[in-house]
Amino acid sequence: MENKTVITDTSCFILLEKINALHILHQLFATVYTTPEIAKEYGKPSPNWIIIQAANQILQEKFYHDVDLGEASAIALASEISCDYIILDDLAARKLAKKLGLTIMGTVGVLLSAKQKGIVPLFRPYLDLIQQTNFRLSQQLAEEFIRAAGE
Repeated sequence: MENKTVITDTSCFILLEKINALHILHQLFATVYTTPEIAKEYGKPSPNWIIIQAANQILQEKFYHDVDLGEASAIALASEISCDYIILDDLAARKLAKKLGLTIMGTVGVLLSAKQKGIVPLFRPYLDLIQQTNFRLSQQLAEEFIRAAGE
């Protein structure tokens, strides 16, 4: 496990749960934060290793003009507390976070990192499972991830 802190959006929780890989977040990162808004969007009980912390409401409302409520809360929280990555998959949210100087990782990047750190032996089976969900990932990007994984 890396001694890293991440803040994650709903899409990461949902996608990792769909492919039975939510535990990888806990294995990969020392501290995983999310917000009450995201926990509500996720709609299932959060594992006890996830820290739920409210974000600054003023910041959150400011970001809510550009992205959905969960993403706005995650970006607001990442703007307030020190984190190594904010895990976002939505393009508009990623653009906003990047503009604010936050370091972004996507859910597929989480799985790639887990492969690179030896937490999972292979990346491609997870990618195959992701491609069976409604998660959108271009073939070109999928191939780039496969190359990065060395598979």
